Amino acid sequence: MLSKVHYSILLGALSASIAAQAQDYLPVLQYHHVSASSPKSTSVTPEQFTEQMDYLKSAGFQVVDLRSALDDLKANKPLPEKAVAISFDDAYRSIYQAGFPILKERNFPFTVFINTEPVERKSRSFLTWEQMKEMEQSGGVFANHTISHPYMLRKEKGESDEAWLSRMTNEVDTVEGLLEKNLGHSPKMLAYPYGESNSQIRTMMKERGIMAFGQQSGVVSADSDFENLPRFPASGAYAKLSTLKTKLNAKPMPLLSEKTGGDYATDQPVSISLTFKEGKYRLKDLTCYVAGQGKAKLDWVSDTEVTATAEKPFSVGRGRINCTMPDNSGKHYYWYSNVWIRSSPDQGYVSEKS
Repeated sequence: MLSKVHYSILLGALSASIAAQAQDYLPVLQYHHVSASSPKSTSVTPEQFTEQMDYLKSAGFQVVDLRSALDDLKANKPLPEKAVAISFDDAYRSIYQAGFPILKERNFPFTVFINTEPVERKSRSFLTWEQMKEMEQSGGVFANHTISHPYMLRKEKGESDEAWLSRMTNEVDTVEGLLEKNLGHSPKMLAYPYGESNSQIRTMMKERGIMAFGQQSGVVSADSDFENLPRFPASGAYAKLSTLKTKLNAKPMPLLSEKTGGDYATDQPVSISLTFKEGKYRLKDLTCYVAGQGKAKLDWVSDTEVTATAEKPFSVGRGRINCTMPDNSGKHYYWYSNVWIRSSPDQGYVSEKS
């Protein structure tokens, strides 16, 4: 029999071994259609999806339930080594027809963010509640993507700020009610249509205990904003396995703080200020890319603080800056992304609110 001392040593060694295998961050993959005939920009073909899922299996990735993993990260509980989560937006029927068999065969859990208007009117291009119930039996989870997939920050003509917020509240609460009514539960997760939110919308999520996703790329960690979480798109231009491998091995940028100047871009070039945590990082290898413009200009304010500035203003629409930095091993990249909205007056966006 082991003595208490030997048992304690063995337990300590086992704990250390488990800790070494644990992961304190989570890459989340985002898909829409699984089809060769739907719009290429938001689609992955069944062959591409099979290739990606086979890679996850062969490379030893642990596909985890999204909500459970988010809860663990928030509580600073370790995830399995090489943990990754799979998600879909928009409740397209191709997910059931082409994606689900591939996931079921590999026993991979997944989450689908559903916009309920086409589901409720029984559109043949979208999932049915019965199909969702079937998918739930094999790891499927169904979450909120609003009723009608609106631009959540745009007001209708003549609409007051109060009426706009009431309409957005209804977009969220109605879907929560339909999930409860038809499936018996809600995971309390939401994906913002087009990735757009502001402080009022994010406060609404927090008040309801809903974790929400934007469309900036990156990995989730305990330091993330759980009302504006990142994901990696894995469809269309991002479906290539070679680039996906880099993202699957990404780590969260080790930031102490960030300053983005708000949710909206103006007629001036955007800039972000990033302050890094204490530690030995390859800061000289930090690179920031501006969508459609190339590299951002980097100004080091101090040894641990940098400002990245775009060369030109963004065009109307959504623009982003992605920053990456190799870790000390060179096997992983730290990853950070921020998205801004450049609106035009005719779009009716609500004003920036603090």
